[in-house]
Amino acid sequence: MKPDTTMTETAIFAGGCFWGVEYYMKQLPGILSIESGYTGGHVDFPTYGEVKSHTTGHAEAVRIVFDPSKVDYETLAKRFFEIHDPCQTDGQGYDIGPQYRSEIFYADERQKAIAERLIACLRDKGLTVVTRLTPATIFWPAEDYHQDYFEKNGELPDCHRYVKRF
Repeated sequence: MKPDTTMTETAIFAGGCFWGVEYYMKQLPGILSIESGYTGGHVDFPTYGEVKSHTTGHAEAVRIVFDPSKVDYETLAKRFFEIHDPCQTDGQGYDIGPQYRSEIFYADERQKAIAERLIACLRDKGLTVVTRLTPATIFWPAEDYHQDYFEKNGELPDCHRYVKRF
C-alpha cells in the first residue's frame, strides 16, 4: 500500500552507494518508505549496469517518503551529511565514480534553503563540502535486488558509517 501523500513529504539524497544511505536513513522515525534508485541523468529507465558504466549521468540515490509530523526534512538532511563524506568528489570510500557523488535533489525552495544552511554550517566548521544541490527530476527505481539490500543479505554497510557533524 502506498503512503497517503497528503500528509507526507519526499526527500532524495545521493551519497555514495545507495545501499548504505538506505540502511542508515531508514533508522530514523517517521520514514514511511525508502527506495534505492537513479536520478540526475539523461537516460530513461536506466539499469544498474548503465549507471555503473558512467554513460547515463545518473547518481545512485534514495527516495524517502516521510511523515513530517514525526521527522522533519532538516533531521533527514543532517543524517545524510553524517552518514557519508560530503567532502569527497565523485565517490565514497572505495566506491569511485560520478554515480557515487554527493548530491541533494531538492523538491522545493524550502528544502534547498535547509540544505544550503547545513552546508554553510559544515563549511564554518572547516569542511570542504562538495555536495551538489539540484532540483529533483524523475527518480528511476533500481532493480529489486538493490532494495533493502543489507536486510536481505544479512550484512551491515561497509560503504558508510555514522560521523557526528552537528
